Amino acid sequence: MSPRPQPGREYVLTVSCPDSAGLVHAVSGFLVRNSGNILESQQFDDRLQGRFFMRVHFDVSDPDTGLEQLRDRFGPVAQAHHFTWALSDASTPTRTLIMVSKFGHCLNDLLFRQRTGALNIEIPAIVSNHRDFEGLAETYGIPFHHVPVTRDTKAEAEARLLELVRDLDIDLVVLARYMQILSDDLCKQLEGKAINIHHSFLPSFKGAKPYDQAYQRGVKLIGATAHYVTSDLDEGQIIEQDVIRVDHSLDPGDLVTVGRDVEAQVLAHAVKWHSESRVMVDDNRTVVFR
Repeated sequence: MSPRPQPGREYVLTVSCPDSAGLVHAVSGFLVRNSGNILESQQFDDRLQGRFFMRVHFDVSDPDTGLEQLRDRFGPVAQAHHFTWALSDASTPTRTLIMVSKFGHCLNDLLFRQRTGALNIEIPAIVSNHRDFEGLAETYGIPFHHVPVTRDTKAEAEARLLELVRDLDIDLVVLARYMQILSDDLCKQLEGKAINIHHSFLPSFKGAKPYDQAYQRGVKLIGATAHYVTSDLDEGQIIEQDVIRVDHSLDPGDLVTVGRDVEAQVLAHAVKWHSESRVMVDDNRTVVFR
């Protein structure tokens, strides 16, 4: 595992803008002028759309140059080149609220990865419409919030969620098999900061028991998709997908087990890349600098 970024010394800069000459020079020149040393740099030219994307991980040797100074100094550069940009301390963990219902494989995986340092996230709260994983949350020392949802209480439940997001200064909401459809208004308020996971059978096998439906159809691939949450159900910008090949020897229970494994892995990748500022939204698509 790579060493943890050094607080107050390592930073990540992301930029996107209309493509033109001199963009890399503008960024690298800024870093040179501010005692910056590039540790990792990735870029992508979307020639079809005429857009440029870049992510730079760098450190700064000058002890008197910090995050706010860098942001102030980069402002004029960004304005000159029409950058949409973000600059953050690479060591700062992403404050992540996890939502779950009755399937806990993704939740358990994220908690373990965070505990072992595989994910640079901080988890101030777990929210669920059931109490099934209250004990698991207690094991990890994370506050558990039971927020029941019915047709009559949906608005109240979503208001409670937004209250937690504000009060806990949440950067990212992860729907780790949270089996409730979010309202359009909530999706808009969480735009770009909420990730969902679902099996890749959608839209082929909607509704109850999708793996039973898949078994009846004799599927040969089990997959999962992690995407940003939008008001278009399960149609947000895709961050990560994966598949596992299966065959006739697996019964519906076996397919569920395989599916849970791939769901947990795909979601973990999406959370990791988002928390490291590796995902940039490009209209209905994403640019992912792995």
